[in-house]
Amino acid sequence: MAPPCHHLEGTPGMNTHHRLDARSPLVLEIHELARRAGTMKELHRVVPAPVDLGIDMIGVPEGADVELDLRLESVVEGVLVTGTADVPLAGECARCLQKFTDESSYDMQELYFYPGKDAEEDALFIEDELIDLDPVLRDAVVLELPFTPLCRDDCLGLCPTCGFVLNDDPDHSHGEQVDPRWEALQNLDVNDTQA
Repeated sequence: MAPPCHHLEGTPGMNTHHRLDARSPLVLEIHELARRAGTMKELHRVVPAPVDLGIDMIGVPEGADVELDLRLESVVEGVLVTGTADVPLAGECARCLQKFTDESSYDMQELYFYPGKDAEEDALFIEDELIDLDPVLRDAVVLELPFTPLCRDDCLGLCPTCGFVLNDDPDHSHGEQVDPRWEALQNLDVNDTQA
């Protein structure tokens, strides 16, 4: 996940960890929207996925195409960003341990405050008429990823005896298994009426 934004005490919106890089594909310039409440801009952009956009078992491959369909609206407090991010996913099934791929769409919504505005501690701020979508994209995608991803909803998993992938042969079996504690009873003839 992206590091949290640390603000200088008493100076909302002033980042102490770095300045935004306008060349970054996830940094947007909002000059035409700045301090013009009611102004709106639609943006359709394909950007490469940043590093570590996911969790251990599933995520967006680094550099994969992330399709952003966004609406930027100037409001009194700052700029409201809403839209979707369509991403490819690559992961490992929690049941059968096979690699799989998928595609998903995630909703994004964040208000970027103008510098000097009162806001929550973890709020995002406009810096030099730039906004950084990285933390919003991470929140939208990573927080919605499943902790136990499945290659398909009806995945059969692995054979508990030998580890065979049951999706490849649902009828896989090892014959009738008898608990070794009861094995001696197999030789007992219950139909023998001699007493």
